[in-house]
Amino acid sequence: MSPFSRLSFLTRTSLLLGFFFALDKVLAFLRAILVARIFGLSFELDAFNVANNLPDLLFALISGGALAMAFIPLLTEKRTLQGEAATWDLFSRVANLAFTLTAILAVGIAWFAPQIVRSEIGIAPGFGPQQQRLIVSLMRLNLIATLIFSMSGLVMAALQAHQHFLTPAMAPSLYNIGQIFGALFLAPRFGVHGLVYGVILGAVLHLGVQIPALLRYRFRWTPSLRPDPAVIESLRIFAPRLLTMFLIQLIFIARDNLASRLNQVGAISALTYGWMIMQVPETLLGTALATALLPTLSEYASRREWEAFQRVLSQALKVLIALTLPLAAVLSIVLPPLLEFAFGFGSAGTSLLSWTTRAYLITLCGYALQEVLARAFYARKEPWPPFYGVIIRMVIYLGLGILALRVFAGVGAPLIALAEIALTVEALLLFLWLRKRLPPFQSIHDDILPALGHGLAAAAIGAGGAWLAFLLPLSPLWQAMIGAGLGVSLSYPLLRREIHQAMHLR
Repeated sequence: MSPFSRLSFLTRTSLLLGFFFALDKVLAFLRAILVARIFGLSFELDAFNVANNLPDLLFALISGGALAMAFIPLLTEKRTLQGEAATWDLFSRVANLAFTLTAILAVGIAWFAPQIVRSEIGIAPGFGPQQQRLIVSLMRLNLIATLIFSMSGLVMAALQAHQHFLTPAMAPSLYNIGQIFGALFLAPRFGVHGLVYGVILGAVLHLGVQIPALLRYRFRWTPSLRPDPAVIESLRIFAPRLLTMFLIQLIFIARDNLASRLNQVGAISALTYGWMIMQVPETLLGTALATALLPTLSEYASRREWEAFQRVLSQALKVLIALTLPLAAVLSIVLPPLLEFAFGFGSAGTSLLSWTTRAYLITLCGYALQEVLARAFYARKEPWPPFYGVIIRMVIYLGLGILALRVFAGVGAPLIALAEIALTVEALLLFLWLRKRLPPFQSIHDDILPALGHGLAAAAIGAGGAWLAFLLPLSPLWQAMIGAGLGVSLSYPLLRREIHQAMHLR
């Protein structure tokens, strides 16, 4: 028996997802570096990033993160209690409705795109008329990819509900391959529009790679929009999730709205890239583990096996707390030479991106915990607590962002990124609310606090080791790489218990 096969199913699934998420992040960075070297920190690149906001909002609301997270528990319960035929019938009806709504809203956004861009409460009121026209053009093209994703996102949810994770994990990498093709071969001919053509190609690949798996699980399409009782039950769960995702996407739109008023060239791109960099460790740890956990937590919840539900959830939280804190600390130390080498923005651009990314890394632990805790509520078919949590997060974020703009505008993008500390507040609230629903969580001192102590100690030691590497008589790039390795190595002895738990989640 191979060492991999001796791991628990949840651990194997998390590692599989982590591998493909890592591949996706490598490709995403390659794409980002290619785009950055072609366009630089320019208004044209800012326009491309801003133009993604409303299409991303539409995707997230109708067929992406909104429905997928709420849809998996429903499909899992349907499959567990009623079988495959009922599962695919529910999937078909919801998918038909999602595609229809996406198409209607896409037409509306395309029609009113100029007003959406230029309005004072729109996505880019601080830009000039020429750049606003470019944003409108790019946004309309992006909506084509959104229509394709309206199916692909739900297909991912259906396959994960069947405990099939391989092709859904591969899909994001193919999406990035399409975008890389656009940057290499289409952007030289069509300019920034070529990047959007690459996005459309990536969306086609994202959906196409999952079709064989659908056929393997004997997918049968029901060509109907009739809202039968199962669909109505789904909509009851979806409604608060839709509201939750709407508010989350509004935070991204508010971020770019605030950044457009800074009069700081590259601020929006720095926020976009800084968020993407923070998402690398967050995705490899938080998203991979949370994605693997959701079907299992949903099964435990449908059978009301709350002791098992609490056990696996508690293990996941301890692992994430202990691992994300030292990762954030070490990355914060070694960032500048790595970013200068990768993006080539020059000293001023590298400094802006480094401080923006460091501000985001402060939220890494909270973000990873929020991923798991929100899914725990959806597994219990309790979608309202995450909605209340994101309301509080949004109020805190907007308050801090507006304060940064009015009082510390000279600092710019890093302070807007720091406002995402609201994520940590949201995660803490979700934990406290869930603790009240699961009595075993009363043992917080025995379960969570030791992991927090290990994580903080490992963060201090790892950051110190990474800093010492910069005293070596080497080039900054070599200092950063040695510092990263040294920081991780020094942190490891303090984290052996949590790493062992990560290998045996069940």
